[in-house]
Amino acid sequence: MRSLNDRKQSAKLLHLPLAGVRVLVGRARHQAGALSGELRKLGATVLEIPFIEIRKPRSFKPLDSALLNLGGYDWLILTSVNGVEAMWERLAKLGLRKTSLKHLRIAAIGPATKKAIEHRGGKVDVVPKEYVAESVVRSLRQRVKGKRALLVRAKVARDVIPRELRKGGAYVNVVEAYETVVPQSSRIRLRSVLQSSQQRPQVVTFTSSSTVKNFVALLGSREITGQGQQSRGQAARVRTNSIHASLHGMRLASIGPVTSATLRELGLRVDVEAKEFTIPGLVEAIVHAMVNAASSSTQG
Repeated sequence: MRSLNDRKQSAKLLHLPLAGVRVLVGRARHQAGALSGELRKLGATVLEIPFIEIRKPRSFKPLDSALLNLGGYDWLILTSVNGVEAMWERLAKLGLRKTSLKHLRIAAIGPATKKAIEHRGGKVDVVPKEYVAESVVRSLRQRVKGKRALLVRAKVARDVIPRELRKGGAYVNVVEAYETVVPQSSRIRLRSVLQSSQQRPQVVTFTSSSTVKNFVALLGSREITGQGQQSRGQAARVRTNSIHASLHGMRLASIGPVTSATLRELGLRVDVEAKEFTIPGLVEAIVHAMVNAASSSTQG
């Protein structure tokens, strides 16, 4: 027989907005905690299966060279917490102090990146109104005109920032601080969870375009062999149809418009999109969607 405290705790959980909702979090393993923690506070059952793995680049030479020559730059642009962590790690390895950044003006793509920089003693001068590359460009175009900027980012990333800032008259040096890869160890577990009636999530979260692409790669079947464009098109359709079937009844939740665009490009729905392109914004959007769904079900 359950104790009075246990019954009170159960009653409390039932009144939380995400009680009884299973949410699949696909962030990199070392970053999943923030999103998972917020969801659990609201009563959700969280499944963590990383769709993305962060790795060191094959060579740190370009990044190290840039860091050893920071005196030649006016601006530092950082577009992710991963970039901040990698850069400060290299600063320490090279024996460089944070004073080597003192002359730089620093731009961060969003509040999480800003917080990571400030945690390490850096001062952030610019955070765009919207936390996407296009907004970074709008915030910086006039400020960096005729200036030298160092952009520290992932190996594979959208080229909006360097392309548009260069058009505006800035010199932009892009250096790789890390790379994102598909975590093959997640493949079997992901497929198993989606096929399980007891573990199958009601919501799948996507926090970047990379998480979307890797999710599709983890679920995608092998290529259909054959010659020519028609065969490749047939293979793509078969894979898309198969993925659609495996996601039936789930809500796909996106952190913002860039991630949503990637979902649509790959033939997937966008059921939930954060209005503020942050982890708290994504959580709020999920709560709103699930509360509305529960209300509609009750009224029906």
